[in-house]
Amino acid sequence: MVAAFWTVRPLGPSGRGLAVAVLLLVNSAALAARHLPEDWIPPRLVPVWLTLGIVAAAALIGVSSTGSSYLFAYFLVGHIGVRLEPRKSLTLAALCGLLCGGVLYFRLGPGHNLLPWTLGLTTGGPVLIGILNRSREKAFAAALSAAESAERAARAEARTAVLTERSRIARDVHDVLAHSLAGINMQLELADALIDTGDLERVREANRKAHSMVKESLKQAQWTVHALREDALPLVESLTAMLDTSGHRDALTVTGTVREVPSRVTQGLLRIAQESLTNAARHAPGAEVRVELAFGAASTTLRIRNGPATRTVNTGTGTGSGMGLIGIRERVALLEGTITAGPVTEGPEAGGWQVETVIPG
Repeated sequence: MVAAFWTVRPLGPSGRGLAVAVLLLVNSAALAARHLPEDWIPPRLVPVWLTLGIVAAAALIGVSSTGSSYLFAYFLVGHIGVRLEPRKSLTLAALCGLLCGGVLYFRLGPGHNLLPWTLGLTTGGPVLIGILNRSREKAFAAALSAAESAERAARAEARTAVLTERSRIARDVHDVLAHSLAGINMQLELADALIDTGDLERVREANRKAHSMVKESLKQAQWTVHALREDALPLVESLTAMLDTSGHRDALTVTGTVREVPSRVTQGLLRIAQESLTNAARHAPGAEVRVELAFGAASTTLRIRNGPATRTVNTGTGTGSGMGLIGIRERVALLEGTITAGPVTEGPEAGGWQVETVIPG
């Protein structure tokens, strides 16, 4: 634009000089509009603006006698390739080449002898560069949009994982607290009620049971924390440590080729084992417990079996929250496994209880 106002002649306040000045302003305005944001110009006005621009560029070549007026057509056609879809941009580029070439070929101005008419035909060439730039910009925008979509999907997945982990931790805490606190609360209420009767022996017994349940709850909390740790021991070692802590040494039998299983499977099986041992201690005190862990080709099986009670069942602790087996079934469902629970009807553990869990993978 600066080069045009510096070199294009004639340029004056009247006659041909005024026409050149007006066309210079029109061409400059059409060229400067390329820097406006796309949403500032309505889509329907874009072809009109660009068509008027190439007509003004061809007219400027015709009325001017010297200078670089023809450069407006090259820059404007290049922008047409960027701004419009290829079909429309090629059409306007061809129109620009025909107009500029026709002006020079038919000698419609004083400057026709300075430029060959074939130069006018080449003014449509920059549209190809514009089309390539348009394709590159669209590819970049598509890649950016895909990256943003992937980032949103990653955030959503991370949020889902956090919510899933919170639900799992809440389930673990519930399994520990709901069973123990209900029984402890019942024993304390019983002790409080017995104080008024003056039966101190029964008060002491209720207090001892509450203390025993507190110790058991602490032990279960330790198991839960151990199972929640990311750096927990492998399944066999963790299960052995749990059984030793609960007083069932040498109760574990492992068959098949031992292998590492996913962390969520290890945590799920440990919590199932913990819940089963708790139920055995509550409903079959003194009973022998046997645990079998079988590694198959396509699944991992955990079988926990206890015999009948050898000591009097402590009915004062209540029956828990009733959510133990439900919680186990929920865990197994999350792991896409199957569970079978029911009384033992034969063998040395007849009259006891068995829980068998099969987790695929």
